[in-house]
Amino acid sequence: MQNLMKKLKIGRLKRKMIATLAELHLYSKYSKGLKIIGVTGTNGKTTTAHLLYKIALELGHKAGFIGTTGTLINGEELKMERKIPTTPDVLTLNKIFLEMKRQGCTYVFMEVSSHALDQKRVAGIKFVGGIFTNLTHDHLDYHKNFENYFGAKKKFFKMLPVNAFALSNGDDEYGKRMIEGIKAKKYLYGFNDFPQVGLVESHRSELWEKFSAEILKIDFNGIQLKVDNDVIKSKLLGKFNAYNLLAVWSACSLLNFDMGKVKNILENIEAPKGRFDHFVSVGGILGIVDYAHSPDSLEKVLNTIKEFKDEYSKIITVFGCGGDKDPLKRPIMGKTGASLSDIAIFTSDNSRSEDPEKIINEMKEDLNMIDLGKVKSIPDRHEAIKEAVSLAGKGDIILLAGKGHENYQEIKGVRYHFDDMEELKKYLK
Repeated sequence: MQNLMKKLKIGRLKRKMIATLAELHLYSKYSKGLKIIGVTGTNGKTTTAHLLYKIALELGHKAGFIGTTGTLINGEELKMERKIPTTPDVLTLNKIFLEMKRQGCTYVFMEVSSHALDQKRVAGIKFVGGIFTNLTHDHLDYHKNFENYFGAKKKFFKMLPVNAFALSNGDDEYGKRMIEGIKAKKYLYGFNDFPQVGLVESHRSELWEKFSAEILKIDFNGIQLKVDNDVIKSKLLGKFNAYNLLAVWSACSLLNFDMGKVKNILENIEAPKGRFDHFVSVGGILGIVDYAHSPDSLEKVLNTIKEFKDEYSKIITVFGCGGDKDPLKRPIMGKTGASLSDIAIFTSDNSRSEDPEKIINEMKEDLNMIDLGKVKSIPDRHEAIKEAVSLAGKGDIILLAGKGHENYQEIKGVRYHFDDMEELKKYLK
């Protein structure tokens, strides 16, 4: 009887697999012809892909976006029956591509996560270009070690065809390694010791073309970059966004977009929701909401704030670490946030099945006495934000980090409505 049940079970799995492959073949067949550009890396994927999507629309192209903040087609959100990850499963992905093609899209800009690459969610997709932003500590609960994490990202560039472009951050320590030995045309972008656009030879006798830029100005009004003879202006803030802008500029050039029009579009373009969203209260307090949820991204956001603030302003940071995910980064996150803030409030951020107080205690593990003295522990995120506002005065800066665009808190398998910007505006008038 058991053998019969096993055979029936295997039979059902085979039938399901055959049906799925047949469906996938049908969708992929009808989604051919789209120019799909993927963006991978630890930080900057959403901003880079979203800016490219917005530029394509402004240039008059029909385009789609797939990423952490949702799925967009020609300026409208595609409603999904269920929440999907940053990079959906291969069948869902091809269904989305088919819908984009039905709506006349020429370009698709999408985030490609390391989980998706490891799980072959983008298998069989023909990309015309790939962009690498950076690689820092994240997702080691899944990948186990950094080399596996790097290897997952590298898979994306290995799958690019010979006529595609591979655009990589040359200032990142993994930037050149990421595109070594691949078939696609190799390009680097960056600010550090780069000559103007030209060729560089690696120790493996490979040639890369380079997109080089100079940062002319970064302040609270935005960014100015010089690329060749062009000065690019943007309302985006921070050095991390200077890299995103240069990646976008370089990709637009490789896509043969009208660069004069791209330059004008970039002057007014907005970052996606939850990426350094900010406002100033009537009382002169600056409120910022950002998705920073890795040690590196949190460090970059706080260092950006430090560049803008005056010597008398306090930085009050509210953040936590997700439950059931990468416990190794918790003490690093705690140390980063506490050392770079005047007051750090450790709180919940999707605690899931774990006890929020346990997570907070793990965030405190590597703190010295000075940093520990800056920390307040308030597991309830509502109360944590309320406390931050009560501690802030004119000229101070409140950063809510980790959730960004998310509009929920996940606790014990249930998602409750929660929006950091809504909460901040409720208390910070």
